[in-house]
Amino acid sequence: MTQIKDTTELDFCDVLFMPKRTTLNSRSEADVVREYKFRYYPHTLKSCGIMAANMATTGTFEVNNVLQKYQAITCLHKHYDFTNSANYDYIKQNFQKEESNGNSYTFVSTGLKDDKEKLYAILSDESFKVDKLCIDIANGYIPKLLEFVKEVRAKFPNLLIMVGNVVTGDMTQDLILSGADIVKVGIGPGSVCTTRKLTGVGRPQLSAILECADAAHGVGGLVCADGGCTCAGDVAKAFGAGADFVMLGGMLAGTDEAAGDLIEKDVQTNLLVADEKNPNEQYLLIKKEKYKQFYGMSSQLAQEKHFGGMACYRASEGKVVEVAYKGSVAGVIQEILGGVRSTMSYIGARRLKDIPKCTTFYRVNRQLNEVFGKS
Repeated sequence: MTQIKDTTELDFCDVLFMPKRTTLNSRSEADVVREYKFRYYPHTLKSCGIMAANMATTGTFEVNNVLQKYQAITCLHKHYDFTNSANYDYIKQNFQKEESNGNSYTFVSTGLKDDKEKLYAILSDESFKVDKLCIDIANGYIPKLLEFVKEVRAKFPNLLIMVGNVVTGDMTQDLILSGADIVKVGIGPGSVCTTRKLTGVGRPQLSAILECADAAHGVGGLVCADGGCTCAGDVAKAFGAGADFVMLGGMLAGTDEAAGDLIEKDVQTNLLVADEKNPNEQYLLIKKEKYKQFYGMSSQLAQEKHFGGMACYRASEGKVVEVAYKGSVAGVIQEILGGVRSTMSYIGARRLKDIPKCTTFYRVNRQLNEVFGKS
């Protein structure tokens, strides 16, 4: 029989942090690097908790090269062919480094339908020293996922395993008890994901993080908030809700290091300028803007590009957009970390791990003032 859960479900836009007395005199005193300990993975990891999503546009070697300098993590997309000599050499060189120089900040990715033997060959290859895996499927509720997590954990007991995606506490705990160290939380919140529209399935991201983080921490696991962040304030709110890691796609797209061709378009502004030949005539200024393509991994474009076309039993659950060019991803990660530090200074959190302990959210019906006169 159909049921309705009559509870208030919240997203990032529905809350604001309540400022509190603080002992921090400057945001520079806020420590955004945390030492992580895991249920199964035997090593610790020092990181700022930001992750680049394992999407074809953002989970790139180039993004990884920059983010690891900020102790941020990159989940490489699963479409790299590691039998290719250049890719093989990159992985070999990067994963042979000492932990402080980058070995800790790169995950390889897989789905359920990928070539398992090739994956196991990479994980077993001593010249790679790969010890971090992201198992990524859209629907984290299918039985085969639990079976696969158990199999991988049994075969590679010292592997750091992140798996998803789910939005409920029960499945979060099932995945952790099956062998996952980190569970990815989020169904449909991404900027290029249309799952909620197409299927009617999903959950507002803040409420999903709150429940899944509570469930995970109760059994010694961690969670990664995957999707829905559009600004540094959203990243801070994800940490405030209990996320241990925050995965970003759209916020890192459009950068030099992200994949995709750089294109220029003529864009009409709201700025009136006089006609040089006829000063009495005015027209709206047209200026050139730079963009990069960004697409969801369940979009038709992704299916055609990476899977040989859309299967007859599937429908597109992603879209293709053109993201404004942002320059280097270094500038983006610096802005995000600056915003998180500022949040910490407002709520009195000295360490990244302290953010949820210091968080009280106001529930709001509007968080931004309207801006007039934008050009």
